[in-house]
Amino acid sequence: MRTYVITGAASGIGKATSELLQERGHAVIGVDLKGSDVDADLSTAEGRADMVEAVTEKSGGTIDAIIAGAGLSTPTVATAKVNYYGAVGTLEGLRPLLVGSPAPRAVAIASMASLYPPDEDLLHLFLDGAEDDALARAEALAASDPQTANMIYGTSKRALALWIRRHAAREQWAHAGIPLNAVAPGIIRTPMTKDLTATEEATKSLLEMVPMPLNGIADAIVVARLMAWLTSEENTHLCGQVVFVDGGSDVVMRGESTW
Repeated sequence: MRTYVITGAASGIGKATSELLQERGHAVIGVDLKGSDVDADLSTAEGRADMVEAVTEKSGGTIDAIIAGAGLSTPTVATAKVNYYGAVGTLEGLRPLLVGSPAPRAVAIASMASLYPPDEDLLHLFLDGAEDDALARAEALAASDPQTANMIYGTSKRALALWIRRHAAREQWAHAGIPLNAVAPGIIRTPMTKDLTATEEATKSLLEMVPMPLNGIADAIVVARLMAWLTSEENTHLCGQVVFVDGGSDVVMRGESTW
C-alpha cells in the first residue's frame, strides 16, 4: 500500500483519481477547500503552509506520491494563485515528505490550454518574478476584456508546465530519485466544464477550439488512470514530461513539432 496526497480531491479529476487509488488498496490524503481530509485554501501562502502541516501530521511524516491537482478555470486572479502558486507550493512543500518513500513520485495537472499564446508578462512574472507582481499583472488582465482575461488560465498552466521542465532534473527531484512530471488534459467532463458542454451546440463550438479527434471529450477517469501510473512504482524513468491526454489536440495544433 502506498500513501498519496491529492489536492483538488473533492471533485473532478482529483476525485476520480482518489477513488481509483483507494479501489486499488492505497491510502489517500485528500486536500480541498472543503469536504476532504484536509481543508485548505491553496491560493494563499498561509493556506499552503497549513496544508503541509496538516498532511505531515496525518501521514506521520512520510508519503509516497504527490498529485497536485487543484485548479480553477475562471478569468480571475484566484486562478493565477491556485493554478501556479498553489501547485508549486504543494510540490515544494510536500517534497520533504517523499524522502522516506522507497518509490517517491510527483505529478501536477497542467492543460492543453498551455498550447495557446500566453500573456508574456504574466508568464515571465510567474517564473522569474515576485508573486505580488505576478498577481498584480493577473489583476490587470482580469479587469480587461473577456478574451484577455481568459489568458490567465492558459498562462498559469504553461508556467506550471515550464516549472516542471525547469526543476525535474535537479538535485531535489531526479537526483533524489523522484520522477516529477505533469499531465495536460484536453476537455474533461467535470463540474468545471459542465456549463461549457451543457448543450450539443456548446459542445460543438468548444471542440472547434479544442479539437479532440480521438474519442472526443473524455471522462475524468481517463486522466486518473494516467496519473495513477505516473505516480506508481512502475514509473522509474519519466522525467520532466508533460504528457498530453487530450484526444489529439496537441497533434492537431502543433503538427510534427515535438517541442
